[in-house]
Amino acid sequence: MLVAVVSDERGGGALQPLDAAGRPAGPVEPVADLAAAVAAREVADHPRWVWASGASIYPPLLRAGVRVERCHDVELTEALLLGHAGRWGEPRSVAAAWARLTGAPVPADPPPRPAAPPGHGQGALFDSLPGPPGPGSEALTRVFADQLARIAAAEHPGRFRLLVAAESAGALIAVEMGAAGLPWRAEVHDEILAELLGEPSPVGGPPRRLAELAARIADAFGVRQLHADSPAELLRAFARAGVELPNTRAWVLRGVDHPAVPLVLEYKELYRIWTAHGWAWRDAWVRDGRFQPEYVPGGVVSGRWATRGGGALQIPKVIRRAVVADPGWRFVVADAGQLEPRVLAAVSGDARLAAAGGAGDLYAALAHDAFGGDRARAKVALLGAMYGQTGGAAVPALAVLRHSYPIAFGYVEAAARAGEAGGLVRSWLGRTCPPGTAGFADDAEADPDSGADPQSARSRAARSRGRFTRNFVIQATAAEWAATLLATLRGELAGTAAELVFFQHDEVIVHCPAEQADAVAEAVTRAGGRARALLFGDTPVRFPLDLSIVDCYADAA
Repeated sequence: MLVAVVSDERGGGALQPLDAAGRPAGPVEPVADLAAAVAAREVADHPRWVWASGASIYPPLLRAGVRVERCHDVELTEALLLGHAGRWGEPRSVAAAWARLTGAPVPADPPPRPAAPPGHGQGALFDSLPGPPGPGSEALTRVFADQLARIAAAEHPGRFRLLVAAESAGALIAVEMGAAGLPWRAEVHDEILAELLGEPSPVGGPPRRLAELAARIADAFGVRQLHADSPAELLRAFARAGVELPNTRAWVLRGVDHPAVPLVLEYKELYRIWTAHGWAWRDAWVRDGRFQPEYVPGGVVSGRWATRGGGALQIPKVIRRAVVADPGWRFVVADAGQLEPRVLAAVSGDARLAAAGGAGDLYAALAHDAFGGDRARAKVALLGAMYGQTGGAAVPALAVLRHSYPIAFGYVEAAARAGEAGGLVRSWLGRTCPPGTAGFADDAEADPDSGADPQSARSRAARSRGRFTRNFVIQATAAEWAATLLATLRGELAGTAAELVFFQHDEVIVHCPAEQADAVAEAVTRAGGRARALLFGDTPVRFPLDLSIVDCYADAA
């Protein structure tokens, strides 16, 4: 059963049943209390809810204690469909889609809402900014019916339906995880910061350890003072010492023989922790023992998730020591190892690589099969093929890969060639890469006095796009597998005390009572198998999950 949902600013709204084609199957039902109406219909019918945006409608329902089983997120789906049609980045709101259907001027999407820490009111994390009411029932249902027709006309409609379902489920999970929060021990966090950084400055400047390092860096350069957090000042200091550097990135500095280098590297690492996860971050984002970021499903062009504020996807390993389960509870941490190489084995149709993908260690299996037992060389070859690392030491390894696994090699090569030619490529389920931009090639052509060769600039831009599309077809499919795993696991955990509390690319954390940890680990394994079957059918490729049951996130394998 399908039920369309619209909301108003007073907590009410309207419901309307729809048929399988998205057409109205009954009258619009105005409701004064939307949460109560949704809760009653959820219990009675378990429908698939059709709404404009789960990020807007679901949070107030969840705060009222209403959880729904499934939904169709119109805005997320519109973005997928526009991309599939080569119109990536056009406005995706229901209002914009309705305008395209009716021939009216298409309004721009509203600007993204700024990040908002939990503060003293949990609702502030999720509530939308004040604005006009959402779309009416007619616009929503017409746009939804049009989406169903466009999905049916997709290159692989069955796969695309799974993509839409996983993306929509992700919107529900993102809200639920943000509301639940990741258990966080503020006192442990303080201990870590004191251990790493020393005491905070009483006047608001860098903590003691950073101040000491900055002084030692200045001494190493023979100057009285130097702002070690300033790349420009560091470059000038190295230049005065006779070392010309293109930038101050860690990998560049590690190749430099100068007494300041180890000090600068340590300073950069600690400075990043202080600014990104220091005392100010803790005060803003951790409340009542929970870190509550706002997750953005499909926030990256490949379909990977992002976050809006809080830096949840960049928690340093040392800071993870503050992520501690509640008393009597445990974390079940699942990490999909070698995910992208296994995806290539599954989607390429290369039977020999797929057979290797049935092993627990894909690189070791490749080494035994084609690389004379040299696991490192097999890994270099496979990663080089997927990421476009085609020079240097990778050349002979890639030659072996091309010879032994020509179908897999040809799969990523075809994606690269399509990208170089300006074409669009798709993931396994149908997510489409964004169009390329000429970038500096256009700049070179526009300025005849620049001295740049326009043809050479175009070639470099084409090669860059080819590297992007080469990996897009794999990374985006890996994101789809992970999203399907997450959606399936949510269903496995329904009705239990266990809660999803964290998701990052190919890693998921479940917080559960200690006595349920083993059952949750089994549920995660089942969800991984189900995700493999849904995406790839009867494939010999395995997608093993490394499972840890721990009290502290930092202890996970």
